[in-house]
Amino acid sequence: MIGVSDDGEHLAYGTSASGSDWVTISVMRVRDRHRLPDALSWVKFSRIAWTSDGKGFFYSRFPAPKDDDGAPESGIRTDVNLNHEVYYHFLGTEQSDDVMCWRDPEHPKYIYTPEVTEDGKYVLLSVSESSEPVNKLYYCDLSALSHGLSGTKGTHEMLPFVKLVDEFEACYGVVANDGTRFTVLTNKDAPRYKLSRVDVDDPQSWTDVLPEDDKAVLEYACAVHGDKLLVNYLSDVKYVLQMRSLAAGELLHGIPIDIGSVNGITGRRCDSEVFVEFSSFLTPGIVYRCDLSSGVPEMSIYREITVPGFDRTDFEAKQVFYPSKDGTKIPMFVVSRKNIDLDGSHPALLFGYGGFGMSMTPQFSAARVVLMRNLGFVTCVANIRGGGEYGEEWHKAGSLANKQNCFDDFIAAGEFLVSAGYTSPSRLCIEGGSNGGLLVAACINQRPGLFGCALAHVGVMDMLRFHKFTIGRAWACDFGCSEEEEEFRWLIKYSPLHNVRRPWEKGAGGDQHRRQQYPPTMLLTADHDDRVVPSHTLKFLATMQHVLCTSVEQSPQTNPIVARIDRKSGHGCGRSTQKIIDEAADRYAFAAKTMGVSWID
Repeated sequence: MIGVSDDGEHLAYGTSASGSDWVTISVMRVRDRHRLPDALSWVKFSRIAWTSDGKGFFYSRFPAPKDDDGAPESGIRTDVNLNHEVYYHFLGTEQSDDVMCWRDPEHPKYIYTPEVTEDGKYVLLSVSESSEPVNKLYYCDLSALSHGLSGTKGTHEMLPFVKLVDEFEACYGVVANDGTRFTVLTNKDAPRYKLSRVDVDDPQSWTDVLPEDDKAVLEYACAVHGDKLLVNYLSDVKYVLQMRSLAAGELLHGIPIDIGSVNGITGRRCDSEVFVEFSSFLTPGIVYRCDLSSGVPEMSIYREITVPGFDRTDFEAKQVFYPSKDGTKIPMFVVSRKNIDLDGSHPALLFGYGGFGMSMTPQFSAARVVLMRNLGFVTCVANIRGGGEYGEEWHKAGSLANKQNCFDDFIAAGEFLVSAGYTSPSRLCIEGGSNGGLLVAACINQRPGLFGCALAHVGVMDMLRFHKFTIGRAWACDFGCSEEEEEFRWLIKYSPLHNVRRPWEKGAGGDQHRRQQYPPTMLLTADHDDRVVPSHTLKFLATMQHVLCTSVEQSPQTNPIVARIDRKSGHGCGRSTQKIIDEAADRYAFAAKTMGVSWID
């Protein structure tokens, strides 16, 4: 995480050891890159929110464990994270002197995210209890503190936060404020999101500024250049940028952009320029500078990433729609060399996620370019239900009692790629991470004969016990919890760990060799993954190897089932470039070798 003070003098940044979710915040003086002695430990699920005077910042942390020796230990911790707290840190002081601003012992599962409004008047608290897109919203008027934040030192009194929204009924994110009038991005009665406005002095005065669109999802809004809004819609998994009026939401200008992903928008009301970060399957990365000074947005390239040896004109990306088991049309991106023959001969990599309302939009991957250029792969991303591509309704259609829809959608994607002539079952590799690792594991349990290889990263494999470790309890909003009888019945039906079966005992017809065993499978995890703890992967590996291999004499399971366990790595973030390269080389070499794919010079 990073946070820059408003005057640009200081950069606060968080680093994690060995890829853990635990973060240590440090501070650097920007002009000479001098590192200050400040060091803040036991930070997790936080934001760095500077006050406008540049004297310090808000952040969130958990209490230090009872066995803390003064610094986060080097090993993994699997205990449940409880009692999140919000602090203010004054530059140049010890963490022990930080001001506790908010905690709520009566609700130990709450997670707090602080933010300071652009005018510096308010500190906001977004309060969540799970990964569901709902939150409470509190605010504190910093200008009303009689002696400022420094006057709270040593008082042991929390800041006087006002609870603007005190129910977990919808998602609320403040976009801008004009005094006491807050403009808020919300999904309240709007599954594709809208902009509303409320005067905090009259908390019942909610009005809509930009109503929910009939089809597109309003993903982001940023107040810029005084009285304007830069809004970012997602329409059929393609981004649409618009300039609108902050006062009334009316459209001022459309801003043309290629098919790809808007990964970030940075702008302020006091500036006449905005920066937009963009990438796509065939665009490594561009930062656009959008000049608003003339009234008409003018886009120019500010920075662009180039990859030596990569020529985007050799490839093409297209979007297709295919029917799932229940007839729902599912979008999927297909990327390949140009003008390939649809004769079923190509190896294919199918990627999916399908959870927590996260949208899988086009992103550049050097590894996938190598697969396409040097191994002849077709690479695909299926936008299955459970994601956020069409808003909350799409998300809910793939969660809780509807989770099987995710697996049906992903299996249907594989069937489409085969029937359309892109690939064949023996050359179809599926891949996913975290919730996507669960997706891959569930699909090879349910349809082992459809796939030629499976790569499951850091997957949630034990659906009956995930809530007992670290932050797993926050996922019950998407999965359910085995401690509830009805939800147990959902989970036991697809939990990868509990559904490993011998395919040869099912009497499956068709291609006997392929259908009588699981595809070659690589399960990937890391010793410092404290998000989805390694025991998920290790138990699933042991179960697969026992049920399919060691417990059977002359087992038909001859395809390899292996694990790759990285050291000094976590859930995926915080890895060195070399570790990223090593893992990509291992997993894709495994896929190519087991599917009989040869290198193309």
